[in-house]
Amino acid sequence: MITPDIFCVEDDPDYAFILEHAVKEVKNELTLGVVVDGMSAIEQLNNFVVTKQRPKLILLDLNLPGLSGLDVLKKIKETPFLKYVPVILFSTSDNPKDVKASYEFGANAFVTKPSGYTNLVDCVKSLHDFWFNQNKNIN
Repeated sequence: MITPDIFCVEDDPDYAFILEHAVKEVKNELTLGVVVDGMSAIEQLNNFVVTKQRPKLILLDLNLPGLSGLDVLKKIKETPFLKYVPVILFSTSDNPKDVKASYEFGANAFVTKPSGYTNLVDCVKSLHDFWFNQNKNIN
């Protein structure tokens, strides 16, 4: 996988497909890399470290098969090379316990997945505007 601008861990292939289209609609040059479970995410994160390339943003589903999103988040924040990559928990959950746990493990934000394509595009526009244009990071 070429290092994407946005690395997404999403186990629903239909949602990943729709997300890819929403990302392209926001900015055609943006690249999105998707893996479908926590173990694949860890493997790809290790590849980023080995190749010394990192995504600009990570979208991480909370409820994944195998390793949970929180397990993956913990690994990201424990890896010095990836520690400062912004990680957004992007989940259907809006349970306050999930939100709190995500922040305790080092998430930069928690966003409940919007319903409907137009709302998803608006959400991706907001994420892009903040994390790619307004936010100052050290990567």
